[in-house]
Amino acid sequence: MTSLPIPQPAEPMAAARQGRVLIVDDSVVARSVLTRMIEGTYRFRVVAALGDARAALDFLGRERVDIILLDIAMPGIDGLTALPDVVTAGRGAKVLIVSSSADEGAAATLQALALGAADTLVKPGVGAFGGRFAEVLEDRLGRLLDMPVESSPGGPAPSAPAPRPAGAGVQIDPFQIVAIGASTGGIHALSQLFRQIPASFQLPILVTQHLPPSFMTYFATQLAVLGARPCDVAEDRMRIRPGRIVIAPGEAHIKVVRTSEGAAIRLTTEWARSGCMPSVDPMFDSVAEVFGARALGVVLSGMGRDGCEGAGRLVEAGAKVLVQDQASSVVWGMPGAVATAGRASAVLPPEEIGRLIGRGGVR
Repeated sequence: MTSLPIPQPAEPMAAARQGRVLIVDDSVVARSVLTRMIEGTYRFRVVAALGDARAALDFLGRERVDIILLDIAMPGIDGLTALPDVVTAGRGAKVLIVSSSADEGAAATLQALALGAADTLVKPGVGAFGGRFAEVLEDRLGRLLDMPVESSPGGPAPSAPAPRPAGAGVQIDPFQIVAIGASTGGIHALSQLFRQIPASFQLPILVTQHLPPSFMTYFATQLAVLGARPCDVAEDRMRIRPGRIVIAPGEAHIKVVRTSEGAAIRLTTEWARSGCMPSVDPMFDSVAEVFGARALGVVLSGMGRDGCEGAGRLVEAGAKVLVQDQASSVVWGMPGAVATAGRASAVLPPEEIGRLIGRGGVR
């Protein structure tokens, strides 16, 4: 009798694409539970579960991972203090903050995003780890694994035109409005930029920063303090007024339209080329159409290419575009894309961009 082949157990789903995960948490129980949850997805593999930031940095010096789960409250070096070094040592790895301090809208969460975390997730109490948390964790990990890998600080820079000289050597034409786009690491860059703009600067400033809707009210309050001027979350048909900052809401793009009184904001949720919500491209496109050469575009630290196509529209309209340099960027994806495409008038640290803005404007 011919023997039948013995069925083999099915291989784990997408084994060839298993994401490598590093867990950094001082709780033995949390490390154990998180490891079990992650390994149970079959799409991810925990390569190490460590109890402190120093051990994590040592490990990252030897090994590459795709995703790092980082707690905030840890003895010795806390997660927020270690975050910039972890981002750098990760060489493109996405950092997911998993902490009981990571409530949406909380100051610690916003600070984590400013310092380079790709996402945050509230860690439940030890007795509350359950099916719902496991589902959310798997979803977040999946989104992070699907993100493109970007150049990290100290990593190889994309081939790009030579940066323009910094400081007094950079000349920008008079402008009537500033439009700024940013993502990962952008909040920190914005704080550095706004500190250099004097309170006497009275031109309107538009900001599209990739953040969820729940963060926007706190973010606007923070920018108002940093910028020493009022800051509003954009509303549909809001008039663009001098001396104010307007930020895109988390659930819509901002576009600029002409009105009998000057210019106003229109909100739109249409698909954007970058896939981001909100996206920098629609803002840049509309600013180029309404203000032309009398606009100034700025692209700060961020993952992906959002803003690159819109920067092209600004340049075609005769406007200048300033981008953050690689050395000061948490992720040089967005500014690097603009520089590589030859659309940057200058590549500078955010402080120098702020000083140029403060010296500019229509005279």
